[in-house]
Amino acid sequence: MVSRRTPDFGALLARMGGTLDRHGLPFMLIGGQAVLLHGEPRLTQDVDLTLGVGPDRIGDVLSACEDLELEPVPDDPEAFARRTFVLPALDPETGIRVDLIFSTTKYETEAIRRAVRVEIGGADVPFATAEDLIIHKLFAARPRDLEDAAGVVRRKGADLDWGYLRTWCAEFAKTEGRDGMPAALEMLRQELEP
Repeated sequence: MVSRRTPDFGALLARMGGTLDRHGLPFMLIGGQAVLLHGEPRLTQDVDLTLGVGPDRIGDVLSACEDLELEPVPDDPEAFARRTFVLPALDPETGIRVDLIFSTTKYETEAIRRAVRVEIGGADVPFATAEDLIIHKLFAARPRDLEDAAGVVRRKGADLDWGYLRTWCAEFAKTEGRDGMPAALEMLRQELEP
């Protein structure tokens, strides 16, 4: 039986913040970790982050993983990342899974630039803004994601930049299968009305 330490997300996030910066890899945390910052607390057992680079920088990402002592999950991480734009990796000490998502879209570049920087364990760690987290959640549109988006709206509703949200949801609505994003956003907005 393999013994693992209790997951220490804070320590891992601090290591990731410093290491990815040293490797020149722009990024922001999305997913459950960002939900903990902006939304309603829930259990999360992984780390999802968007890298502001394409799979052509897989060598740099693998080097950062090595420095972080993260083990890529696929047998051929380079081929997997080039095919899927994701590199799943594991922290063998804690069992925490880290999904590194490659993206160089105009939206992701803007979202990473807007990221909220939070000091964790002496490192400056960028998290998606509440608005960008909502956009990511509406884009994914799984039941858990929609619940997360609603939780962010309930917690931050009056402070959200609804113009920014509407602009990007309308832009993503041009993508096949994402045409319902503007309507989903408006349903969230209506929940705020008395």
